[in-house]
Amino acid sequence: MTIDAADRRIINATQGGLPLTSEPYAEIAGWLGMSEAEVIDRLAAMQARGIVRRVALAPNHYALGVTANGMSVWDVADDRAEDLGARVGALDYVSHCYLRPRALPDWPYNLFAMIHGRTRAEVEAKRQEIAALLGPDSRTSDILYSTRILKKTGLRLADGG
Repeated sequence: MTIDAADRRIINATQGGLPLTSEPYAEIAGWLGMSEAEVIDRLAAMQARGIVRRVALAPNHYALGVTANGMSVWDVADDRAEDLGARVGALDYVSHCYLRPRALPDWPYNLFAMIHGRTRAEVEAKRQEIAALLGPDSRTSDILYSTRILKKTGLRLADGG
């Protein structure tokens, strides 16, 4: 997949986030000397081609009081992992869910799901819901709690990138 110079300018202009105005695409268009429709159309085309995954709001959950956040990890059968991951990922309190290869013998987990809550007790209750959903398909699990945000940005293109 390739992008042209105009697409690259749009990516560079938006990679830090959209401007907090009532017409963010019009403002970006003004910065770039394009029409608002062209910016919107180009972003939609890049999304359709898989270059831009999504345009989304990323709230600071710590500022909202959601401070108990745990990455739950699960050891599930590889032939069931995709189906189970889709079911776990559909839960409203799971912000992201993905599969990763195991690092045996020390790390048997292949299914990861980030659980958010206001307290660890709330997160643990949600973890038990996931355990019930997975049932005997989960051989073992653990949870790693975060203590602070280390990065809250997407990919950044270098000027020549």
